Amino acid sequence: MNSHPMPSIRFLKQSQLGEDSWHSLLISLLRGLAAIEVTAAHLRNEFFPGLRTLENPALWYQGLAFLTGFAHQAVVVFFLISGWLVGGSLLNKLGQPHAIGLYAIDRATRLWTVLLPTFVLILASGIVSGVIDPRAPDFAPANDYSATALAGNLVGLQTVLVPEFGGNFPLWSLSNETWYYVMFPLLLMCVAASSGVRRALAASALLAVGALLPGEMVLYFTIWLLGAAFSRVRIECGTPLRMMMLLVLTIASVVFRLNGRNDDMGVESFPQDLLLSVLFLLFLSSTVNPLPVKQRFLASVHRVAVFFSNFSFTLYVVHIPVLGIIGYVGTTLFGHRHWKAESLGDLGAYLGMLVTVLVSAYGFYLLFEARTYAVRRWVRNLLMGKEIVAQRTAPAKQ
Repeated sequence: MNSHPMPSIRFLKQSQLGEDSWHSLLISLLRGLAAIEVTAAHLRNEFFPGLRTLENPALWYQGLAFLTGFAHQAVVVFFLISGWLVGGSLLNKLGQPHAIGLYAIDRATRLWTVLLPTFVLILASGIVSGVIDPRAPDFAPANDYSATALAGNLVGLQTVLVPEFGGNFPLWSLSNETWYYVMFPLLLMCVAASSGVRRALAASALLAVGALLPGEMVLYFTIWLLGAAFSRVRIECGTPLRMMMLLVLTIASVVFRLNGRNDDMGVESFPQDLLLSVLFLLFLSSTVNPLPVKQRFLASVHRVAVFFSNFSFTLYVVHIPVLGIIGYVGTTLFGHRHWKAESLGDLGAYLGMLVTVLVSAYGFYLLFEARTYAVRRWVRNLLMGKEIVAQRTAPAKQ
């Protein structure tokens, strides 16, 4: 990265979403690491006792508990990166023909290409384990295996009207994401719509959505919006200041990991998450610089980062069902599913299971999420016509 004698802030006309800069490398790396962090945290919570329940936990287990205790911050990073990429992309396309329609198709195919097969997996494992009776379908909204819960989860109503389907509790954040995808274009239309009537309708719809959603979900929309806003900010500074920002961000993350509120995202946790968000985005905005050309090490890091980033969404969505299957198999074969945090053998078993979940998620990704763009093209052609889609995508090919 180039050094600059005097720091400066630039507000860009277009969000910087290219894949040839430092910030794109960091985003890919952080998406993969955040998904692995959440998976590792839930794996430890599922199969190991809580750290506070142990009188003299082994040193290795204390370290494991610390390292897997950043799941809360990882979800905040997901929201920020989503705002940066999804919000920034829509900002770039605002005013173009059919921008909102294509945006809606992109968001729906992004979610459903992974969610639908995940729900099939949950149903199949529920039938095998005996949790679900396929001969007696249930429509009760309170039943997390009911058809009503399944339909509600497909449109982001988990934690709003129905529970997370099949006990897949990380899906709570996808409810946030879904409604942020809806609220952001409405917010933009309040300002940029072509007529006063359209602006008024968009404002009314936005207020109605905000009134129907839980207050915490609306509150954390501001975190997502920060990501979208900072996608158009570029901070030019030297390496020392950039490293200072990274150090402050790291220290704040550790302090909030040890002493903050990390269980739920609500009013009490919002101040710490807002501070971390600003620190993170300031640092990320200082890395909107081209990557050095022909550096083997960076090229290798970039390949690894992109590899894990590509299936981070699948990993996030599918890891709880996979852990449930592993737990069921362990109970069936060995009569138990919990470990004692006493020996390095337990750590080896933990790492083995983590690798198993990662490999399973990657296989699931190859089957479904990797086909998202093909599904998206098919849906675009079906709903909008090949001529419109061809006109819309033609400039990108030139």
